[in-house]
Amino acid sequence: MQLAADFGTGQVLWSIFWLFLFVMWFTLVISIFRDIIRADDMSGATKAVWTAVIIFLPYLGVFLYLVTNGANMGERAAREMQAQEDAARDYIRDAAGTSQADELAKLADLHGKGVLDDAEYAKAKQRAIGS
Repeated sequence: MQLAADFGTGQVLWSIFWLFLFVMWFTLVISIFRDIIRADDMSGATKAVWTAVIIFLPYLGVFLYLVTNGANMGERAAREMQAQEDAARDYIRDAAGTSQADELAKLADLHGKGVLDDAEYAKAKQRAIGS
C-alpha cells in the first residue's frame, strides 16, 4: 500500500489525468442518456436499443451514438436552451411588468399633462388594453 508521501509528482499527475478522463467519460455518458430520454424523434424501442447498447458496449455505443446522432444532439440542446431562455424572459417580463391599470394611469397622466394628444392617447390606450 502506497502512502501519499511515497507518491512522486509524476504519479500524482498521472492519477489526476485518469481522474479527468473518468469524469469526462461519465459526463459524456450522462449527457447522451439525457439526450436519448428527451429525443422527440425517437420511438421508445429505439431509445431502449440505444440505452442497451450504451450499457453493454459502452465505448462502441457512445461513439456510434455520437456519429449517428451528434448533429441532432446539438440541435436538441440548442432548442432546449432557447426554450429555457424564452421562458425566463417571459417570467421576468411578467414579474417586472406593469399591470394594465398602471399603464392606463400613466397614459391618462401623460394625456392630462398634454404630452399625448387625443389620437395618440386613444391609440396607446388600445395597445395597452389589447396586450
